[in-house]
Amino acid sequence: MTLIKYRQFSHDIIIWAVRWYCKYGISYRELEEMLSERGINVDHSMIYRWVQRYAPEIEKRLRWYWKPKAGLSRKVDETYIKVKGKWVYLYRAVDKQGHTIDFYLSSRRNAKAAKRFLGKALKGLKCWECPSAINTDKAASYGVAITELKQEGKCPEALEHRQIKYLNNAVEADHGKLKRLINPVRGFKSMKTAYATIKGFEVMHMFKKGQFNTWLSGQGIAGEIRLITNALVNY
Repeated sequence: MTLIKYRQFSHDIIIWAVRWYCKYGISYRELEEMLSERGINVDHSMIYRWVQRYAPEIEKRLRWYWKPKAGLSRKVDETYIKVKGKWVYLYRAVDKQGHTIDFYLSSRRNAKAAKRFLGKALKGLKCWECPSAINTDKAASYGVAITELKQEGKCPEALEHRQIKYLNNAVEADHGKLKRLINPVRGFKSMKTAYATIKGFEVMHMFKKGQFNTWLSGQGIAGEIRLITNALVNY
């Protein structure tokens, strides 16, 4: 079954547009110009609608392919992005190898948001798949969140919570690489559109980090496009 049906443009044009926007950190108008040079006349507002519709679907349907390796420690931190002129918080977690585990966008930075994110990151994991430790900064909200998750049985009792600053250098460096994709947006208009777009950015960032290499079998860009096409067209 295909998700791209009854559209003015063919599925390959839509997939190329969404992939380019989410992978290379360009504006919608710049992408409109690039497509025009290739004989494809599409308005930038149409590309925006494609990203909003299909970026979350790509993230949802490729999520199974980046299951975290069992037992590796997690590094959790949040970064800032602008939505409607205000700063909001993007919670992110990576493993010991720098691979993205999960992410969550929140309008607040408190124990409730931290608990929701950590619960999302741990949801559905078998006991042997859970991390041995979670490293965070000195924010008290993480300690409260982990304690509550343990009390509710959503987090292993043996999980160690570490607050060692230098151990989070990997996730902080990864924030910077993701921000290079986010910066050309120059602010989102709503939390909904921000989260939908960031899902596409995160997936394309994972491709760059080689998180899908097991499934691409050394096929490079061709394999990347095939995996995305299968998610949207041949699902």
